[in-house]
Amino acid sequence: MTTEEPRLVAKVTQPDAAKRPARDTGAVRLGVAGAAVTAATMLTNGLAYLVPMLGARQLTAADLGALATVLALGAIAAVPGFGLQIAVAAHRARSGPSGTTRLALRTATFTAGVTLAAAPVLTIALRLPVALTLLLVPTTFAIVLAGRWLGELQGDQRFLRLSGAMTGLAAGRYGGLVVGLALGWGPVGSLLLGTLTGFLVLPLLARLAAATGPAPSGSVPKQRVAPATETDRALSGRQVLTACGATLAMLVISYADLILARQLLPASGSGGYAVGAVLTKGALWAPQVVTLLVLPRLAWGDRRARALALALIVACGAVLVAAATVAGELAFRLVGGTDYLHLAGSAPLFAATGALYAVVFMLVNDRVAIGARWPAAPLWVATAGLAGAALLVAPRTVEGVLSCALVTAALTAAVMAWLTLRPTRG
Repeated sequence: MTTEEPRLVAKVTQPDAAKRPARDTGAVRLGVAGAAVTAATMLTNGLAYLVPMLGARQLTAADLGALATVLALGAIAAVPGFGLQIAVAAHRARSGPSGTTRLALRTATFTAGVTLAAAPVLTIALRLPVALTLLLVPTTFAIVLAGRWLGELQGDQRFLRLSGAMTGLAAGRYGGLVVGLALGWGPVGSLLLGTLTGFLVLPLLARLAAATGPAPSGSVPKQRVAPATETDRALSGRQVLTACGATLAMLVISYADLILARQLLPASGSGGYAVGAVLTKGALWAPQVVTLLVLPRLAWGDRRARALALALIVACGAVLVAAATVAGELAFRLVGGTDYLHLAGSAPLFAATGALYAVVFMLVNDRVAIGARWPAAPLWVATAGLAGAALLVAPRTVEGVLSCALVTAALTAAVMAWLTLRPTRG
């Protein structure tokens, strides 16, 4: 080695050594943010499960059925809120802050208006109390409007504040319901209190989103934000509609097999499928925090972040499928009791279906984030194919419906991967 070579090595390696602490700090911050968002998600799910548990002890069977039905309708009506969040987050990551107040209000108002128009039909068709269906209107407005502030925090990568906002929204959305049920106020009184608390947390979300602070580690480099025209700077209704359509497609395809099982199988088979579907949902939602954290980078077109997110989701799915293979009997015993142990051998297939849909959901979010046209079209085609296969081809058994769901999930994942990873011209 010449005397000049050590100097050259020093020049090359010194910057790398200087960058390493910053990278380590960024990784630690991202890990803390992921843990916080995961905790907030678990709290949300826990409160959501607590409502029917309390209802089962405090309400009559008729009142419990009515409240559960209204909450299910509320979850469907809240889909535009998730779409608004995704659209705002992706647009903010690409183009920076822009006015979203009017569009968010229009989205929430339109959704609430549709809910109000559907209230009489729902009341009659589902035999629901009028007061419950009418309370869906303000509840839906608040939940959808909250998507604006969640999207701003997500797009800015302020994930610790996002976890706080998610916790506050969960407390507002379900906390009032839990308190009302515990006090014995009945379904109408409990939902009314939940509606009021849902509105009370909105100023907190606005405050969290408006507060400024130091830019988070790993925030978007200046060169990634292209000079925006007036059209690019403003979030459009079409972008929100596209994100809402994608969110709805993901919701429909994830529940399609369960609905088909309910229609095609006898009561015992339908019940068994519902127990197995818990494993599917667990494998589907367990890695969703990865998609939430990576969405801003997907909007920048960061291929490395996309590859890393895919690897994490695939690895998580593989672990869950392996766990279902080893402990399938225990899983079915915990979820459904001894009556469903005969389905334990299907546990890995239920888990694999959810793991594949987790990959699909991440890739759909990637397509939405980069502004692709019709990002959810493959999901609608897949849902139609699943329904056709289950109705016309598959045996009317748990294994028959499950096989259709697994094949559909695998084919959809393959198509979405091809659309996402194919080389672009030019």
